[in-house]
Amino acid sequence: MYTLITKVLYLELQGIWQMAEETLGNTAFGVGVPELLILKLLQEREMYGYEIVQEIGRASQGAVTPGEGVIYPLLHALEKDGALKAEARPAGGRTRIYYCLTAKGVRRLFDLTDNWTRLTRAVQQMLRGPSHAL
Repeated sequence: MYTLITKVLYLELQGIWQMAEETLGNTAFGVGVPELLILKLLQEREMYGYEIVQEIGRASQGAVTPGEGVIYPLLHALEKDGALKAEARPAGGRTRIYYCLTAKGVRRLFDLTDNWTRLTRAVQQMLRGPSHAL
């Protein structure tokens, strides 16, 4: 019988389990998803916070719908870390903060993309079953 222990051992042998814990945190695999999606969107063009929230939902066809309470703190943390640059601009009588990637943000996007690709490949292997995984 193909058990969870066998699956975890396989992931450990592939170095995926440790990578997932280091990259996405050991609380849940999905922890790094909003950051990855934000960086990917900002690679294409600069955007303001609410626009990012809306675009993630639209681009994922509703599969990923992080709220503003997830996105705004992450934007601020990425800016503080130097991965994003923020610029205030007037818009319709108010000010919007537009974000764009810095060189550090581009590197972070590439690292997260590589890690996510490795992780999803490992999960796909496991979903295909034991004859494909071991």
